[in-house]
Amino acid sequence: MASKLSQLQSTATQATKFVAKNGPVYYKKLLEKNKHYIQDPPTIESCQLLAKQLFYTRLASIPSRYDAFWNELGSMKEVWKMRKQFTTDDYGIAALFGVECYAWFYAGEVIGRGYTFTGYYV
Repeated sequence: MASKLSQLQSTATQATKFVAKNGPVYYKKLLEKNKHYIQDPPTIESCQLLAKQLFYTRLASIPSRYDAFWNELGSMKEVWKMRKQFTTDDYGIAALFGVECYAWFYAGEVIGRGYTFTGYYV
């Protein structure tokens, strides 16, 4: 156990040195690459303006998202009406989709509990 701890410490030290050496260069490249997204000057007023623009843009997109929802619901109603013509393949695809949704839900629950299966931290 002690050898694994020392190995983990050495790996963490190497990672820290790598980040300390290459981090600032990566940071500068990232900022330079995305310079057109940066608001200049970075003031509180400009941040508040951007927040308001985001809020009202999202608010303005509600009608189109509402229409898209009802179109999807209409498509699902059509599929439900045609369910008697489903083949075994269609049922298999639906079952696999349901299993996949359940698996993602379960994985999210495990991650949310801190990667424990019981829900308790040990």
